[in-house]
Amino acid sequence: MQKLWLKSYEQGVPSSINYPNIPLPQLLFETVRRYPKSPALIYYGKTIAYEQLDLLSNRLANALIELGVQKGDRVAIMLPNVPQCVIGYFGALKAGAIVVQTNPLYVERELEHQINDSGAETIIALDLFYERIARIQHRVPLKRIIVTGAGDYLPPILKFLYPLKMLKEGQRVRVPRRPPIYDFVNLLKKAEPTQPIVPVKPEDTALLQYTGGTTGVPKGVMLSHANLVANAVQCRYWMPSLRDGEEVFLGVVPFFHVYGLSTCMNLGLLIGACLVLLPRFKTDDVLRAIVKYRVTIFMGVQAMYVAINNYSRIGRFDLSSIRICISGAGPLHGEVQDRFEELTGGKLVEGYGLSEASPVTHCTPIYGERKKGSIGLPFPDTDAKVVDQETGLRDLPVGEIGELTIRGPQVMQGYWKRDDETKIVLRDGWLYTGDMARMDEDGYFFIVDRKKDMIKTRGENVYPREVEEALFRHPKIKEAVVVGVPDAFSVEVIKAYVVLKEREHATAAEIIEFCTKEMAKFKVPKEVEFRKELPKTMIGKVLRRVLLEEELKKKA
Repeated sequence: MQKLWLKSYEQGVPSSINYPNIPLPQLLFETVRRYPKSPALIYYGKTIAYEQLDLLSNRLANALIELGVQKGDRVAIMLPNVPQCVIGYFGALKAGAIVVQTNPLYVERELEHQINDSGAETIIALDLFYERIARIQHRVPLKRIIVTGAGDYLPPILKFLYPLKMLKEGQRVRVPRRPPIYDFVNLLKKAEPTQPIVPVKPEDTALLQYTGGTTGVPKGVMLSHANLVANAVQCRYWMPSLRDGEEVFLGVVPFFHVYGLSTCMNLGLLIGACLVLLPRFKTDDVLRAIVKYRVTIFMGVQAMYVAINNYSRIGRFDLSSIRICISGAGPLHGEVQDRFEELTGGKLVEGYGLSEASPVTHCTPIYGERKKGSIGLPFPDTDAKVVDQETGLRDLPVGEIGELTIRGPQVMQGYWKRDDETKIVLRDGWLYTGDMARMDEDGYFFIVDRKKDMIKTRGENVYPREVEEALFRHPKIKEAVVVGVPDAFSVEVIKAYVVLKEREHATAAEIIEFCTKEMAKFKVPKEVEFRKELPKTMIGKVLRRVLLEEELKKKA
């Protein structure tokens, strides 16, 4: 297979890499050896050096082993971006366990499914989530609940004030501290700081990353230590200008999502960077952190960059430290990209991936040629091709639209306990992504849309991304998404949901008229609904499915 994309690689990016054949905790150990005193984590002013992080994760690993966790057991981690999240992740892996990343926003039903499906007997969670866990405890296999507070690793003054703040906000919770419930900090104090001796192989499963469950029941993607190491190393080589031991990463994209886990936490720790942790995205907090810590690398999603672009007091912040930003978990529109680069002087490019590939498979060159609307080029050692939608067996030529398939060292082992579904998406070593794409003559790939999101309107196929690109070009629009709403004649009507910029006003007729000048008539939205905000996941991905469900309820 001819790899057209290699000719478009940025100077210094290799076509192939010699990957270290090691389990993931070994990456941390190598960084500790090189930069023991350098800051690994900063959390609201509290700094944890690399050697401290290593010892803390050792202590947790030994504590887990003492509690009965054995190699291959699943340990769920239900935490936002706090130091305990990183300590818990590496501690569980050092104990030989498989980490089950658990979204803190899960309601009881979702949490119950994931714990039962994974068979996790241990969970590390924020005390604020304890009541949710307690209500399902008798219906799941949990034997150990390890709780921690968001204030446990704050600097002394903030740690003193934190309980008062929670009390004032009515969020203070009382959690019993007796088996099977354990206090995170106390466990670490009592445990040995030595590295536990648990034989972990690169091919062992390291992570169960549950897919979003937009169709059917969420599935656990099995990612090995080798998968995760490979993807972190691929990210490193994609950015030759990264400076080992010098970069400052903004850790605001959630680490419980594999995108944040790989491109921020794993990559940052691989190169000895400092991770500035923020538990959630609040524009003012993010901007202050960028300025205070001179953040250089900012992995995020489009919604984050949109929020910064449209922040009313943006002129007060010096964002010139930012060098490289990659937008993932959805499309990056050109207008958002241009405005953010104008504000910061840094580079913002689009990447692409999916949980089943650890997750990154493609990215736009940081300083090389970029093509609007493109996800860029396949990573080193990553093969990609477009196949026919009907059978998935016929390779399509340059320019034709079909399903994107991928092969590489970052591709998953399969779905946890779902062999039949694994066989559907993994065929002859190729991962079938479910995304419709095309490749141009330079090897750049363009995602047209998800197969299931394609809108069929009166004999024509319309891809939402194309319509949304046009809507983003309207000067008054801040955010937009389109869905296909079924009508009485078994076809779909294109409906746009629009969020306007502050102090802007527009009518549906105005938006529709603008669209008629931007694209063919059959692609123009027939309906426009204005909203203050769009429904999103915690990572900032727009939930198209929720909007469609709302429309279907109206018609029921």
